[in-house]
Amino acid sequence: MNAPRSTRSAPTRDQFVALDTADRLAPLRQLFELPPEVIYLDGNSLGPLPKATADRVQRTVRDEWGRGLITSWNHAGWIDLPRRLGDKIARLVGAAPGELVVADSTSVNLFKVLWAALTLQRQQATQRRVIVSERSNFPTDLYIAQSLAAARGCELRLVGARELAAALDEHTAVLMLTHVNYRTGAMHDMAALTRAAHDAGALAVWDLAHSAGAVPVDLNACGADFAVGCGYKYFNGGPGAPAFVWVHARHAAQFEQPLAGWMGHASPFDFHPEYRGASGIARALCGTPPVLSMAALDCGLDSVLAAEPLGGMRALRDKSLALTRAFADLVDARCAGHGLSVVSPRIDAQRGSQVCLTRDEGAYAIVQALIARGVIGDFRAGEPGVPDILRFGFTPLYLRFVDVWDAVEHLRQVMQQGEWRQPRFNRRHAVT
Repeated sequence: MNAPRSTRSAPTRDQFVALDTADRLAPLRQLFELPPEVIYLDGNSLGPLPKATADRVQRTVRDEWGRGLITSWNHAGWIDLPRRLGDKIARLVGAAPGELVVADSTSVNLFKVLWAALTLQRQQATQRRVIVSERSNFPTDLYIAQSLAAARGCELRLVGARELAAALDEHTAVLMLTHVNYRTGAMHDMAALTRAAHDAGALAVWDLAHSAGAVPVDLNACGADFAVGCGYKYFNGGPGAPAFVWVHARHAAQFEQPLAGWMGHASPFDFHPEYRGASGIARALCGTPPVLSMAALDCGLDSVLAAEPLGGMRALRDKSLALTRAFADLVDARCAGHGLSVVSPRIDAQRGSQVCLTRDEGAYAIVQALIARGVIGDFRAGEPGVPDILRFGFTPLYLRFVDVWDAVEHLRQVMQQGEWRQPRFNRRHAVT
């Protein structure tokens, strides 16, 4: 699937409409509640509402909670939700059944697996006390690692993306990375960096928040050690949806996490006063699962799994690459002269499912002007040496090629007419 490229001939909107007509994934758009006047390019921050979710949550509230009351832990299967949803996610990230559970938040799960990785290293009587990560990793991951390093007497060492492999040495305990960079959309080679970590004697921890459900991930084939991710982005589980945690089978027997809650107990309803961890991934559980949120996430996962008969993650990835490639090419061709630069990788294998633009001035206001026109992306502050970023996510489950054309046309008009200079677009909101 290839969108018209501006380097060959001037593309037309009709050509993009024709691509939608030929798109085998097009029927999946009908699974979502999408306002007709909106082009939603922020699914990498919060996925849209699946049409099945409202009824499912209402049924959970009205029938399972309202009528079944506490018996629904058994009769409606509430107690099994972390594992059942975990098995669905496992199909999308290259994990085996029983290796992954849904629980808590991404940050909490990251704390668990970092702790576990450091503990495994110390059980080997090593002096490895360094956690290596990318300097531009998502801040909450760095905050968690900072607090954990301080608690465990370790060091967090931050380096540039190109310096990661070279930074791994005999002192490295853990390599902690987010698969797709939240600012730029740049995607790491998971297999190569995991291999480099293992060659150096380190363990590899991956955050899949910006990749799971959007790009193919194969945790077992890559040999990763631990992984976490969220449920509210490409899994369409709703705001604050619970996250997931995965532990490679080779570590399952030795896996220890610091939050020894009752749901991670080997027999939680025997109510023993002493903790005895459950076997396998169930030990990663902590507190009571949030049933209403998990019901919503279940529908979100089904919306992604609906692509399986149509080619699954491979088909989603092919369309994602075509969408992002077309967007970048159209910005080059139709928005030239307005100071916008594409910073996401142009090489397909190095790009996630988003395209990020930079501009020396007005990035936030430009995004706000686009939102006022119904084109929803988001803004991310830059870092030293990198300007502020206009960020656009492309979820192939529901986005059309014509949406790409129309979004760039709106961007062209915002820039050409100087709409972004209006004071109302320069007032910062609490959430950017």
